[in-house]
Amino acid sequence: MTMAVSTAMSKALTVRGPSHFRHRLMATSSQQPSLPRQPLLPRRPSLTLTASPRMLPARPRLSASESDLSPTPPSERTMTAWDLASLWVGLVVGVPSYYLVGSLVDLGMSALQGVATVSFANLVVLACLVLTAAPAATHGLPFPVLARATFGVRGAHVPAVIRALVGCGWFGIESWIGGRAVFLLLPSALKSYQPLLTPVPGLGAAPLEFACFLAFWAAQLSVIMNGMEGIRKLERYSAPILIVLTSALLAWAYVSAGGFGRILSLPPRLTGAEFWKVFFPALTANIGFWATVAINIPDFARYARSQADQVLGQAGLPLFMGMFTFAGLAVTSSTEVIFGHIISDPIELLGRIGGPATTVLAIFGISLATITTNIAANVVAPANAFVSMSPRRFTFAQGALITALLGIACQPWRLLSSSESFVYTWLLGYSALMGPIGGVILADHYIVRRTQLDVDALYSENTESPYYFQGGFNVAAMVAMAAGVAPIVPGFLHKVGLLPSVSEAFVTAYNNAWFVSFLVAGTVYCLLCCRRGGEVKYQSS
Repeated sequence: MTMAVSTAMSKALTVRGPSHFRHRLMATSSQQPSLPRQPLLPRRPSLTLTASPRMLPARPRLSASESDLSPTPPSERTMTAWDLASLWVGLVVGVPSYYLVGSLVDLGMSALQGVATVSFANLVVLACLVLTAAPAATHGLPFPVLARATFGVRGAHVPAVIRALVGCGWFGIESWIGGRAVFLLLPSALKSYQPLLTPVPGLGAAPLEFACFLAFWAAQLSVIMNGMEGIRKLERYSAPILIVLTSALLAWAYVSAGGFGRILSLPPRLTGAEFWKVFFPALTANIGFWATVAINIPDFARYARSQADQVLGQAGLPLFMGMFTFAGLAVTSSTEVIFGHIISDPIELLGRIGGPATTVLAIFGISLATITTNIAANVVAPANAFVSMSPRRFTFAQGALITALLGIACQPWRLLSSSESFVYTWLLGYSALMGPIGGVILADHYIVRRTQLDVDALYSENTESPYYFQGGFNVAAMVAMAAGVAPIVPGFLHKVGLLPSVSEAFVTAYNNAWFVSFLVAGTVYCLLCCRRGGEVKYQSS
């Protein structure tokens, strides 16, 4: 398990050298015959390289001679199903996942209701993951390149930047969680000094907590600047440590609460209409939790050995998330029995159990796992997105620095101030941005283009390229994405207090933000493409 996680993440993060082959491109014309329709999950085709007068940068540069958006050669597509499954273990077992499932209990769900909600949500996510990853596994292409087929060679920057901004928010959240872990390690005298614990007006955070946040933020930044080798070494140990800590915490809850029978038999606080009022926002929030990864999963699937490997490897998500959800919900539910009230924050819980040695060990494991997960899931994709916009102006390190700075600007302490703000404001809010991107991409690839893809043309800025559209932008995709977001905006503004009242329809749309935005954007895109005849120019292979 340990080596598999390290191998999987290393393949997704390692910078490949100049040995990468480069696509040369051929301009296309509308008179050329269409490519034959491929099956839903096509086999990897052989690539034919031809000459072209002009190319886009193959990928963002990490140095003057290296780039990371070129198609992955067959020799490097060696990630097995076990590697991808191990990758998901490392992503699932973490503090944010625990906080998410703990929030469900805090909102009134029973343990069984919570497990059912999370499991159903992850089945929906799994379908999106497999369908989005299929062309990446076939052609070895990352998300910023695949997005060019849908949004245009220039328009692809729009979804990439939106996904990057959400990644910045998550970077801030993970860093705040790590900072709170550092806070628990401080001397009691310092933690009880009231002037350092009073929130600063306008900032909304206490000086001492903010200082711990900045310390953890800087520690992560130092790891990033020192290169990926240090990250891979940390990853080698993070997932097993978290599994051991989770098992130990589950055992503690079992013993302290007198078994799980009492916990599982507790009557739900939500019944009938009250449950459904919470269920749909919670379902959407759980989908939104993985919506960012569901969009940029090609960044990992491009290394898959085959379609079967990427499908089987990702099938582990519902299983692993279901198991971790049960552990998190069982522990969170047990806190009501043990302490008399629910503690959904794992950092706070760890500070109340065990002695100093236990606390230090637990916080060390959480900090280690937070750093590795945060960098892998929330730095690499945003940094590459920023660099892809201007490879000659930015390096990967500069893109990572921008990501980290925007993480502070997102004020994660406000997003984590309560379970309601985390679920209803953060997760539901950004799911309205991820839904339209996923809906348009899947509708374009499977319905409009019927899985046809001209890999060479993805790297061409020639005006006759099938993906140049109107000045490099696919206007239909942009309009459809805006149409998907539009119904969610009134409900979001109402939720954050900018609109005093809105129609109940907008509230319902917001509570189901991912579903509504996904379906509206996908439908509008298909209608727009049908209206213009759905004609897309392709070059025969």
